[in-house]
Amino acid sequence: MSHRQHLFSLRIGYALREALGEGYGRHELLKDLVAGITVGVIAIPLAMALAIASGVAPQYGLYTVIVGGGIIAFAGGSRFSISGPTAAFVVILHPLTATYGLGGLLLASIMAGVILIAMAYARLGRFIEYIPEAVTLGFTGGIAIVIAVLQIPDFTGITIQDMPEHFVAKLAVIGSHISQLDPGSTLIAVFTLTVMILWPRLRTPIPAHLPALVLACLLGVVLGGVGIDVDTIGSRFHYFLPDGTQAGGIPPYLPSVDWPWHRAGVDGQPLGISLGLLSELLPSAFAIAMLGAIESLLCAVVLDGMSGKRHSANSELLAQGLGNLIAPFFGGVTATAAIARSATNFKVGAVSPLAAIIHAVVVLLGLLFLAEALAYLPMSAMAALLMVVAWNMSEAPKSVKLIRKSPRGDVLVLLTCLSLTVFFDMVIAITAGILLASLLFMKEIAALTKVVDITDNPDFAHKDVPLNCKVFKIRGALFFAAGDRIFGELSQQIQELDGLVLHMQCSSYLDAGGLSAIEKLMAVCEKNQVSLRFSSWQFQPLKTLAKARGQARSPLDMSFATLDEAIDDIVKMSASHEAG
Repeated sequence: MSHRQHLFSLRIGYALREALGEGYGRHELLKDLVAGITVGVIAIPLAMALAIASGVAPQYGLYTVIVGGGIIAFAGGSRFSISGPTAAFVVILHPLTATYGLGGLLLASIMAGVILIAMAYARLGRFIEYIPEAVTLGFTGGIAIVIAVLQIPDFTGITIQDMPEHFVAKLAVIGSHISQLDPGSTLIAVFTLTVMILWPRLRTPIPAHLPALVLACLLGVVLGGVGIDVDTIGSRFHYFLPDGTQAGGIPPYLPSVDWPWHRAGVDGQPLGISLGLLSELLPSAFAIAMLGAIESLLCAVVLDGMSGKRHSANSELLAQGLGNLIAPFFGGVTATAAIARSATNFKVGAVSPLAAIIHAVVVLLGLLFLAEALAYLPMSAMAALLMVVAWNMSEAPKSVKLIRKSPRGDVLVLLTCLSLTVFFDMVIAITAGILLASLLFMKEIAALTKVVDITDNPDFAHKDVPLNCKVFKIRGALFFAAGDRIFGELSQQIQELDGLVLHMQCSSYLDAGGLSAIEKLMAVCEKNQVSLRFSSWQFQPLKTLAKARGQARSPLDMSFATLDEAIDDIVKMSASHEAG
């Protein structure tokens, strides 16, 4: 497959077909099995923690991995990606759940799935390249701050009935309740955080959060034995048994299939569906789709760098769309590729997307056989886990490096995106960040466009130029932000000239704004009886000029293939004027 075909390819199961087509046997299956089991064990507590952070019961995070993660792995375009709930979605899903309940969250996920599928068929996968790093670091850093703040109540064991929507108000409410912190919950949280920080120093292949959560459970049991009760998954969440009685924790059953709008809204009643509701959910759905596309494709790019393989961006978008379209019918929330879990998947030896499918099966087995044990997980330990996840996703070292070593424009974009994400909304942050980055980029590119006098430069002008004529080189892109300035400068310098030659070899781009500026210069030259010639147009400007050519005189009518030819014509013109 050619590079261009690869960029725009769209096939269900692209990565799986590619991996199996290279040859797949028992050895490869064993490696995928080991990788899938490893990542599956890692994913169980993370999926539960991220579901809780999104405002829903922990089992819905497991359903997301089982159904959404499995579908995306089967249909996807990235060989090593592991999909499921991620921390980035928390800032969108938490307020969505608070306003519309589980049903609204699931319905928005379906709508996001449809948007992702549309993006795939529109072949928009490669446009992830146009999002600047400063924008990405800005909104991920902002998301990390919001997630960390949301975990403070569970971390400290304080109870807040109504959490405000706005960030500053959240901080004020948390601050007013901080004196009510629960010593037992705080102790477990600090202990869990300490273990997660110190564990990597042992250099074991076991991820830090697994021993941290196991030890936190044991500490919780010990504290309970001496009369210090702490909030756990079993005490916080409940489900109904077949006989109608209630049990604590998560249900050890396969996810049930139901229409998302039949699930509970914020008032506990079936949500229902209407055109008005869909309109209200559309902005959130769009935000989910955009974030899902960005995170999944960034993950694929990272994995390509690690593995030397190539992903199909459009196929990955299609798979993400299918996963988010189908998973909500089983109770699964929004899913996308998780960079940390995907990197672990590759590092432990995964060969194909079968590792991700096995990881979904492992989570299913964990749901069926470990539900009782998972009920003992302290809520404060889960909060500590999410704080570490938030720190990791913030990529703080990269942000600090960018602030220290990058141009001021990039720093401004990063800080703008971060601030808008924290205080307003991620969609606003990304939109404003891309817009600001684009404006700053255009400003810099426009500043690089220069006019250089080469009349007496033998490297360019090999012919003698008549005394009252000038030769200028245009260097840089001639677009709307630069054209008027450049040709305005020239208009001021040609009042007393008889001839003007513009050498265009170093200008590779011309848009409508640049063309308009050229036409203004032509009008000024005609008014002042200055003979104007162009030389050495590049291909793109030539296309633009040819497309715009009409009945009126065009720049092409006074253009020459080489600078020497243009100067010769000016010499002839000058000689003709002298003879006249």
